[in-house]
Amino acid sequence: MFEKIRKSNYDKYPVVEVNTHIGAWNGYNNIIEELKFKEDKKREVIVLDYYHGVNEKEILENLIKKMKADYIFNFSEVKKSEEQILKFLGRNLTDDRVFGILSNHLNITELLDIDKLEKLKNKIENIENGKIIIFGIGASLIPHDKLVYFDLTRWEIQQRFRDKTLDNWGAQNYNEDVLKKYKRAFFVEWRILDNHKKRLFQKINYYIDTNIKNNPKMITGKNLLLGFDEAVSRPFRLVPFFDPGVWGGQWMKKICDLDKEEKNFAWCFDCVPEENSINFKYGDIVIQTPAINLVFNKPKKLLGEKVHARFGTEFPIRFDFLDTFDGENLSLQVHPLTEYIQEKFGMHYTQDESYYILDAKDNAVVYLGVKEKINPVEMIKNLEEAQRGNESFDDERFVNKFPAKKHDHFLIPAGTVHCSGKDTMVLEISSTPYIFTFKLWDWDRLGLDGLPRPIHLEHGKQNIQFDRDTNWVKNNLVNNVKLIKKENGIIEERTGLHEREFIETRRHWFDKKVYHNTEGNLNVLNLIEGEEAIIESPSEKFKPFVVHYAETFIIPATIGEYTISPYGKSLGKQIGTIKAYVR
Repeated sequence: MFEKIRKSNYDKYPVVEVNTHIGAWNGYNNIIEELKFKEDKKREVIVLDYYHGVNEKEILENLIKKMKADYIFNFSEVKKSEEQILKFLGRNLTDDRVFGILSNHLNITELLDIDKLEKLKNKIENIENGKIIIFGIGASLIPHDKLVYFDLTRWEIQQRFRDKTLDNWGAQNYNEDVLKKYKRAFFVEWRILDNHKKRLFQKINYYIDTNIKNNPKMITGKNLLLGFDEAVSRPFRLVPFFDPGVWGGQWMKKICDLDKEEKNFAWCFDCVPEENSINFKYGDIVIQTPAINLVFNKPKKLLGEKVHARFGTEFPIRFDFLDTFDGENLSLQVHPLTEYIQEKFGMHYTQDESYYILDAKDNAVVYLGVKEKINPVEMIKNLEEAQRGNESFDDERFVNKFPAKKHDHFLIPAGTVHCSGKDTMVLEISSTPYIFTFKLWDWDRLGLDGLPRPIHLEHGKQNIQFDRDTNWVKNNLVNNVKLIKKENGIIEERTGLHEREFIETRRHWFDKKVYHNTEGNLNVLNLIEGEEAIIESPSEKFKPFVVHYAETFIIPATIGEYTISPYGKSLGKQIGTIKAYVR
């Protein structure tokens, strides 16, 4: 139980140190001094391009107006009207509060008025002498001498959505339902801007981290690329973030040393590159960049040739925490089958997952699969009545409930009804398209915002696999552990996932050095037991890397051989890791 575990040594602010301190600046005054126009040039064009969510007003007041430019152009003036954009994006946005259709195929120019864009280009080209600044999302489409790119993480974007200081890209919808704002960003805006950003990395002269308000940090574009090179040459961790929830618990407060004043923490995302960030340290300056930028830039070295060939510039493995210690049950849910997610949402693979139990109280359970010989029509009817508020769903009648204890592993292929019960600490190991969760029932409760949490029964009932009943689940999804090897104090076990899922998981118990090899395949691991462990390279390709209990860490495919050993307080003790990779 977590009450008996030692004081937290979980590192909430991991960094990747880059071997240079030259080419890094902190604060607007230092940034302005570096970016200032060259006096010996009669004409110079500086473009300030952004990711969605960057505080344009802050940059305008603190940087642009102090740059002493002769001409300043706001690139947003060439964007189509909100009415035109909504008409164009209507099919992708849909009427659903949560789900849209992915727009990976769209280009940023499709949201611009091409006539206005050409007029702006011509206007700037006709300026023979002068210092020129063009600022705004997409500004780098204008020919320029210097490109400065402003970025921030999606987690920070979500916080600004919540506190109503951020709209969707020029939509002026600050007070709109935060789920709808997130939907538009997730399914449309981030896809378009990622496609745009991918083409810029080799061209960026300066990169600015804007995650902390009024405290920008800047590095050269070359230093950003150096950071990417460093990350894929060694083990590393992403920056975790934690979030409360209606069902959230108390375990992470102690183990991860979180704010004791918060009511609870439900989630921790510690390896979701599309959401998490990575810290690069240049001397005394730490730059926080979205981890997906690393995936975009170094996909083959990070993922490996085979995984890159299959998934492109997407990171297919997700590790996160679900904490219900002294909390409540998660919503009863199901994930879409592959054909459903392809047809309805434009995603080419689905959210298969598993629950690895890091910790549990004696009464802990996991809900998984349906009971024997139930009537599917009756179950759906009962869910519909519960959705209308006429009666509570009879979970005892329709859904299996299995006892859950520490180090159990429950496998959850898409289409399987499931949820974690209260008093469990789950390490969720899954494929990455995590937003595609169809809630079937939420135990008659409201969200933290006081509103009913979205139920997706119309989607859900089309994906429930009613043949995954009690016996099938017991035989296929509960602790399907196979011993791989046991020798000299080292035990290797295969714990999953199911054959319908593309992720393989291997658990090691050991009190001495264990040899691993990526074999050209991305590895993601978590220290599931023990105070500390050290990761080393037999050929000294990277410096020794220390991890702590419950920390998730990434081994890039290009690493090849590596070892994991007990370290520090764990010397002489048995510890454990779980490793995931794409089959």
